[in-house]
Amino acid sequence: MSEFKGIPVVPSAARSGRKYVTPQGITAIKDGIKATANTAPLPAGRKPSWLRAPMPAGQRFDAVRQAVREHRLATVCEEAKCPNIGECWNAGTATLMLMGEVCTRACRFCAVDTGNPRGWLDADEPANAARTVQLMGLRYVVLTSVNRDDLEDGGAGHFAACVREIKRLCPETAVEALTPDFQGVLDDVATVVDSGLDVFAQNVETVRRLTHPVRDPRASYAQTLAVLAHAKEHRPGVLTKTSLMLGLGETNDEILESMDDLRAIGVDILTLGQYLRPTVNHLAVERFVTPEEFEGYRAAALARGFLECVAGPLVRSSYRAEQALARNNAGLGAGGVATR
Repeated sequence: MSEFKGIPVVPSAARSGRKYVTPQGITAIKDGIKATANTAPLPAGRKPSWLRAPMPAGQRFDAVRQAVREHRLATVCEEAKCPNIGECWNAGTATLMLMGEVCTRACRFCAVDTGNPRGWLDADEPANAARTVQLMGLRYVVLTSVNRDDLEDGGAGHFAACVREIKRLCPETAVEALTPDFQGVLDDVATVVDSGLDVFAQNVETVRRLTHPVRDPRASYAQTLAVLAHAKEHRPGVLTKTSLMLGLGETNDEILESMDDLRAIGVDILTLGQYLRPTVNHLAVERFVTPEEFEGYRAAALARGFLECVAGPLVRSSYRAEQALARNNAGLGAGGVATR
């Protein structure tokens, strides 16, 4: 294992919550949140039975996995150990992470490494991302990224370049952009919206009251609403989307209030999933939301006029994303709930 001033250079050699140096020379915190002496331990005992995910399988899944291995491709699906990888890959959908693996923010629910990339970008990434989509044979791709507050435009221009190149090489592939908030700079939001994408997403993550401490201080509930509102106003034909994690201490009334706030600005698609604590350094789970409760929240969202609401214990923001353009309630029908 190599070191730089006593700091591990290989990410896998770094302990969660400790510093390491990336191959690009960026000093980062492994899993995003610094380790402290007074963190609460992970609770003993098993998680509820409804949080068990089936092993991924299927002919298309095997083909996509083979392409990923053969061409050494990187997907969020694998790196984040998403429980829905089998279903998504079988549906011809995957999520790619742009602009590196180090985020400038330290949200207390998220296990992405944090640090200051100091302007580093991979100039070949637009071409490589498009080639990845082509090799994987994707019908629908979700592009997401770390926050890049170190860049003048927050990475909006680079993000847009990736969308344009994918559309050039794979014109039949639908593209969803799950973006940072670009510090609320609406011109940067417009840059991405104008890139040719099909769905624009920015996650509100939690209810208004819990935004801090859940999210980084530079993020805000109002700022995310402003970003989503501008995307819809700037290009009314684009579908807008957001996601809420449940189980962080929110109340039923606060969840419904968030739904009302989102519909007031024309958000089309909402996903609801269970927050799961990634390491002992992150926020604890306050409660596990039952599948029946998720079904109730989904019904409440559809009654408010959302085009789609996908809700379930293992739902993540990109789950059944490919169904968005079909406008069929994510293929779940009017009363179904996602078991994922």
